[in-house]
Amino acid sequence: MARHGFQDGTLPLFPPMGDEDEATSSPLPPKLPSYIADHRKRLRERFMAGGGASMPDYELLELLLFRAIPRQDVKPLARELIDTFGDLNRVISAPISRLQSIKGVGEAVVCELKIFEAVSQRMMRARVMHKPVLTSWEALLDYCHTTMAHRETEQFRILFLDRKNTLIADEEQAKGTVDHVPVYPREVVKRALELNASALILVHNHPSGDPTPSQADITMTHQILEACQVLGITLHDHLIIGKSRELSFRSGGYL
Repeated sequence: MARHGFQDGTLPLFPPMGDEDEATSSPLPPKLPSYIADHRKRLRERFMAGGGASMPDYELLELLLFRAIPRQDVKPLARELIDTFGDLNRVISAPISRLQSIKGVGEAVVCELKIFEAVSQRMMRARVMHKPVLTSWEALLDYCHTTMAHRETEQFRILFLDRKNTLIADEEQAKGTVDHVPVYPREVVKRALELNASALILVHNHPSGDPTPSQADITMTHQILEACQVLGITLHDHLIIGKSRELSFRSGGYL
């Protein structure tokens, strides 16, 4: 694949109004070439008319890159990012160091992508926080997949619930490697007591994509279950998030 040179520039969050909705940073060509301007206009019009459902991943990514690279054709970079990482979700959630290894990806591009990632996660989180978990289970699974499914290392999260099974806190307890994350049952129940939580849901991801629990996962879950039982805390479930599906310890008979 041919390499393309891209200049990205840091832009203000709210660009000035006018014919062009992108701010200019120096040095940049005085005018966007007409074929690029027309392409951007058509892409925006298609998005505004029909939303993003019918648009391929690389075109949605182009829309995100317009602000970061205001005066060049971003289609080649969008395609290269999709080819490198696999899909839009993996591009958005990719580690900064891996993004920056792609020629044409600088600070402004990384910033735009990570802002989008943060907003997406915040929106999904808002659908489940302070709501009864049992009546918003699908939303909870969507949130877990959005936050964890495409991570390249393991992450262990704890969802803390009150007596009405309302989600009162969602916290990352530990980070690990590609196939291991250290979890300490004492720290889990200690934090539950600090938050006055009555129940827990454990969540962690498998970067391999296969949510099948390892023996270490099963052992750790039973250790936390025993610690919770001593203190009268309910362990509702342990979810393992894979690339395209999740595994529930409760439904799978492991708990």
